[in-house]
Amino acid sequence: MGDTPSARRKATRLEDLARSSGVSVSTVSRALNDSPAINRRTKEHIWQLARQMDYPFRQSMPSGPIGADATIAVVVPQPQSRDSHRSDPFLIQLLDGVYSAARDRDCDVLVSHISPRTYDDLAFAMKTSRADGIIFIGQSALRSDFNALSQEDKRFVVWGAEFSDQEYCCVGSDNPEGGRRATAHLIRLNRQRIVFLGDTQAPEAAQRHRGYMDAHAQSGLSIDDRLIVPAHFELESAEAAMESLITSGVKFDAVIAASDVLALGAIRAIGKSGLKIPDDISVIGYDDIPFAKLSYPALTTVSQDTRKGGRLLVSKLLDGRGHASRSERLPTNLIVRETCGG
Repeated sequence: MGDTPSARRKATRLEDLARSSGVSVSTVSRALNDSPAINRRTKEHIWQLARQMDYPFRQSMPSGPIGADATIAVVVPQPQSRDSHRSDPFLIQLLDGVYSAARDRDCDVLVSHISPRTYDDLAFAMKTSRADGIIFIGQSALRSDFNALSQEDKRFVVWGAEFSDQEYCCVGSDNPEGGRRATAHLIRLNRQRIVFLGDTQAPEAAQRHRGYMDAHAQSGLSIDDRLIVPAHFELESAEAAMESLITSGVKFDAVIAASDVLALGAIRAIGKSGLKIPDDISVIGYDDIPFAKLSYPALTTVSQDTRKGGRLLVSKLLDGRGHASRSERLPTNLIVRETCGG
């Protein structure tokens, strides 16, 4: 039969792991089952050995998946409020794309809310994961940590913005071009004072803001810093930020929001003020969530292909075979509806 991978897996026993790790067989067994009785350092060491020795440790876990060709873990971002995930339509769309792609590959999907904040958190997640690989939704301030992690373990892929110094695989949309096209459309409609609404500290929003800046530069329009309005990715935050801007008396004739949810918050604030959309103010969102075309007036927005994004995340994770795949940037599309007036 020869020395096949299957034969090598069968040759690795709990006793072999115990001998290599210098602990008892029972300790190895409890560690592989993620028992809280085993300390973190010992558990990390045993899980790492199990991977190195090609031990099929997932099969020893009673809570593991049944009959799947592979298992994918998806780490969703930390919510900004208790109900953020339940009210984030874009995240739901993206997860649906991942689920659909995983189903086509006969894979199970586990959703995790571990919310890693440091390199150690990321490394612990990789070492102790029961899955064949991990999809991290968003990267926040962890770019350098993901770069470091990729030197040790490449069984992960990230949904988010791509950067020139990036050493790991990510899938995301062409955010700078999306922001530029939305802004250029408003400028063609003769909008001269355009608000950018969103948290520019977030990587994706920062790239959309860069597109906003590029469109102004290309058209020769100057930018009033007072029109850069920070807001968390929540409707209430956007509504409050826009109400404050309106109250301040700063003049503006258009809004580009870093997400559709932010755009809907802006529409609420503008409506309460007595201003008319699109006669007085044009509004463009980002994401093309289902609610966008159902709002009144229907929201002009930049669409992202979440179904294709889900397929790419899954294929790059499963087909990379432990090697970093090439990052992918998906094209965006401007969907013109009623909130622009043209």
